[in-house]
Order: sequence, then C-alpha cells, then structure tokens
Amino acid sequence: MPLDPQVEAMRAAREADGVPQLYTQTLAEARAADLASIQAAGGVVEPVHHVEDLTTAAGLPLRLYRPDLAGPLPTLVYFFGGGWTLGSIDTADGITRKLANAVPCQVITVGYRLAPEHPFPTAVHDCHQATQWIAANASGLQVDAGRLAVGGDSAGGNLAAAVTLLAVDNGPGLSGQLLVYPNTLYGSTTLSMRNGTDPYLFNSTSVDWYWKHYLPTPEDGRNPLASPLLAESHAGLPPALVITAEFDPLRDEGEFYAEKLHAAGVPTTLSRYDGMVHGFFAMSGLLDGGRKAHAEAAAWLSGIFADA
Repeated sequence: MPLDPQVEAMRAAREADGVPQLYTQTLAEARAADLASIQAAGGVVEPVHHVEDLTTAAGLPLRLYRPDLAGPLPTLVYFFGGGWTLGSIDTADGITRKLANAVPCQVITVGYRLAPEHPFPTAVHDCHQATQWIAANASGLQVDAGRLAVGGDSAGGNLAAAVTLLAVDNGPGLSGQLLVYPNTLYGSTTLSMRNGTDPYLFNSTSVDWYWKHYLPTPEDGRNPLASPLLAESHAGLPPALVITAEFDPLRDEGEFYAEKLHAAGVPTTLSRYDGMVHGFFAMSGLLDGGRKAHAEAAAWLSGIFADA
C-alpha cells in the first residue's frame, strides 16, 4: 500500500519546511525538537482524574495517572520512546493520559536515564527496578499487583520486552506486554530496514544513530536485553500485543519478535498498520491510524486485565 494520505501530507509539510532530521542536530537540540514535535502531533491533552509525580526509593522519577475508579487498579507501567537517547516522561504524556482513560486503568510512566550519559544497560535496569518497586509498593500506589503490565513505544517497547525477560526469574509477575514498533535486533538488515531510506521520515540512519548512542560497544548489541529477539527462550513471557507500521524500518524485527513469542507459546497479537510510519502512535492528533492504534491497545489491555 502507499503512504496513508494523512502521512503523505505530514511528510510533504516536513519537506516544504525543511525540517532537519534529529540525527543532524546536537543532543540538546534533538531532545527539545523531539518533545516539541510529539506535543504538536499529540492532539488535545486529555484530563485525567489524578496525576501525580513520584520518585522511587532509588531516585527515579515516575508519573502516575489514575482514573476516577476505586482501587486497587490494574496498572500499566509505561516506558517512553526516543531511541534511549531522547525523550522523557513528558514525551509519553499524551499517550498515557489517553490509555488511562480509555482502558480504564492506572498508568505509571518511568523516567529512566538516557544515553549516552547513561549507556546500556542502565535504562533496562532502571525500568526493571522501577517496575519491581511499583509492585512492592502496590498498596500505597493503589496497584492491583495481580494485574500489572508493561508497555512502551519504539525504544520504550524494547525496554518493555527486556523487562519481561528479566521478570521471568526476578519478578514481578506481569499480566501483559504492549510493544509498539519495538526495536528487537541490533544490526538488523531486514527488508524494511533496507527500504527505510526516506530523508523526511524516521529511517535506517535514525536507527543507527540511536544505537550508537546507546551501546558502549557493538558487541553489547548481542545481549538479549538490548536485542530481545536473541533471547535463548521466550517461554513463560506474558501475553503480548505487538503493533507495527508498514513504512517503518523497525517493522520486520517487531513482527519477527511477535513470531518468536507465538512460537514459544506466548499468547500474541500482531497488528500491522498499513500506510503508517514510525512514531504514528504518538501522532493521534494528526493521524487517524494513531487514534485507531490507541483504541486497539486500550481494548487489548482491558481484555488482559479482565483475564488476569
């Protein structure tokens, strides 16, 4: 299929305005531009009944979104995207507000530390330790520890997948994993990666730029906590929804990961959005596909929480 007409219009506007790729900017410039772009494309900021900034015992920032429901509540621990290099709790604010209202469930976003200041595996362990802390403090946070899921988009999806791998032996118990166009394989040479060359969209150069900031050495890319597709076993992982975009360099590795999960006996739903590009989940203010993906994610989360 061709690019969705709404995506084509967005791409044409970027070309006409000469919007520079993030990888051509300094880190400070790219971080500011990434947040501004996401906030502009995210649409109306939805009110949520209770929003609170917290800190874990280890000093990691969290933001809690709680709908107007009696606790304890099913809870999604969310990890923002940004190639492990860009992004913040604010980056995911639009997504997490929408999911908290739509599921409905409590959502807690983790402010993990960024590369290159804090390279791999810092972000993985930050996210896992924060998830453990949330489970251990379930009562005070109004979390139903029996209905706890993880999720994220892009690098956040990669981190969510890595957290589920660690949680098999180290806890906490998880009810599901929401993986939105996740990175799953360092050095990928898939067809979608080879075709991802559009200079006005997220492309294979973007992917390389982020990995180079994240990994101390290329050899670290073989670690399953960086490349979850390479894990020796995916058995026993929680049910998964994997969302991919047709014109995303990461499409194939996300879909291969869904296939790996399914082959290991993990209940897995794979949903490809035709005509969409990387980042569309954060563009619900501009793209109907983003709104549809939010609705699908919310319905899936509601279902896995009900099953749990």
